[in-house]
Amino acid sequence: MINEMIVDVNAAEIRVGILEDKELAEIHIERTSHQGLVGNIYRGKVSSVLPGMQAAFIDIGYEKNAFLYVGDAIPQKDYSDDETDAYRDYEEYSISDILKVGQELTVQVIKEPIGTKGPRVSTHITLPGRNLVLLPNADYVGISRRIENDEERQKLKKIAEKLKPENMGLIVRTVSEGKDEEDFVEDVAFLTRLWGKIKQQESCGSVPRCLHKEVNLVYRSVRDLFTWEIAKFVINDEKEYCKVLELVEMISPALKNRVELFQKDYEIFDYYQIETKIQRALSRKVWLKCGGYLIIDKTEALTVIDVNTGKFVGSNNLEDTVLKTNIEATREIAKQLRLRDIGGIVIIDFIDMNDCEHQQMVLDSLKQCLKSDKTKAIVLGMTQLGLVEMTRKKIRQELSTIMTCDCPLCEGIGKVHTSETNAMEVLKKIKEYLSTSKAREVELEVHPSVISIVEDNIDKIKEAYTPKKAEIKILISSAHDLKSNGLRIKMIDIDSLLC
Repeated sequence: MINEMIVDVNAAEIRVGILEDKELAEIHIERTSHQGLVGNIYRGKVSSVLPGMQAAFIDIGYEKNAFLYVGDAIPQKDYSDDETDAYRDYEEYSISDILKVGQELTVQVIKEPIGTKGPRVSTHITLPGRNLVLLPNADYVGISRRIENDEERQKLKKIAEKLKPENMGLIVRTVSEGKDEEDFVEDVAFLTRLWGKIKQQESCGSVPRCLHKEVNLVYRSVRDLFTWEIAKFVINDEKEYCKVLELVEMISPALKNRVELFQKDYEIFDYYQIETKIQRALSRKVWLKCGGYLIIDKTEALTVIDVNTGKFVGSNNLEDTVLKTNIEATREIAKQLRLRDIGGIVIIDFIDMNDCEHQQMVLDSLKQCLKSDKTKAIVLGMTQLGLVEMTRKKIRQELSTIMTCDCPLCEGIGKVHTSETNAMEVLKKIKEYLSTSKAREVELEVHPSVISIVEDNIDKIKEAYTPKKAEIKILISSAHDLKSNGLRIKMIDIDSLLC
């Protein structure tokens, strides 16, 4: 598999696309008007404590107060091997015993504000480097769960334990597999210096304030995503290109020759055909190669994915057709979850399968396909109704949230009124006007989609609301600039607009 990282830098936004065999696998977008908060460290103040929710709201200087759950406020304990997921017994703690209104504390954003919710924060600070993550408040050594070789895990654990600063913790990242002690020394030195600067800033200045801001998307991509798996790193901005070379020289010099400056007379995302792929990633319907398709719907609480056979009729029997469609759907579902960055609860309605063995094959395929996703996903199993339940960690806004908003006409329901419904609204407005107007000549302008229905009914309205039908002259024409249920009325003496 050939992987490429394509970086589009312009004044308004930075976009990073990851291609796997020319197919768009991930898209990351950061706009200058709304830069991400995840990773930022703040000195905040407790604004309210909610014992009933075992949580508190923290003023960090953002427009919405941040949410701090009790599990993210208690002292850190040992981590499991699942990256940085810790086992904690929350029942023995009460948020009101830990935090008081007005108390100052240092927190880090772990989840972006989504919808009406503010950012989620934690007192468990993590400082990521190229090869290691420093845990300033936890005395622990952990190894990425993606490093599966037991011998390699033990080797890396010994190195981390040797280099670990006193009373701090380290997590060895996946990119560290196969590396030696000298590859980690600079990481540890840099991260401990960084934490020292953050601690110095805690006691000086107003509260709330930002103590540490995460680097921009270009540098995060180099630090977190530019590994040996990436064959080519292409960027279209010369200034950023030079900075990337400097950064790669420090963290992984052997990858420097894979960095390229894009200098063609094309938009970089158009040249690599990423722009059209992004638009397809916003589509509700996703076709499968076999002729089946997925329907992906987002609700307030969860995402629902429906699998359909579509044009695929198979060649042997119904069960074989259903199994093949469902297996292919698992690959596309894993791809779409990663590409759209869908998080939270996901319910998948596969095509009904009566064979238990087939059901297990589909579940196994889904789990296997999700392994390539760096964001943690858990498949919980299949319900009695044949629905598959799963969760995917929600950290940032989904692609659809960044690039789209609710339709002002349908208000986000995905439906608009029919021409007949809109025409009835227009006819009501005409009735209301003619019942009070003394005008003898009226010109009506309506949207083209409703003009024929209005014309068919206008004589009935004249007859009902004007005693001397012959004295009223009504002309009807179309106007594209009006809403579908809008009406513009022109008279000899008066102009008015009803929308």
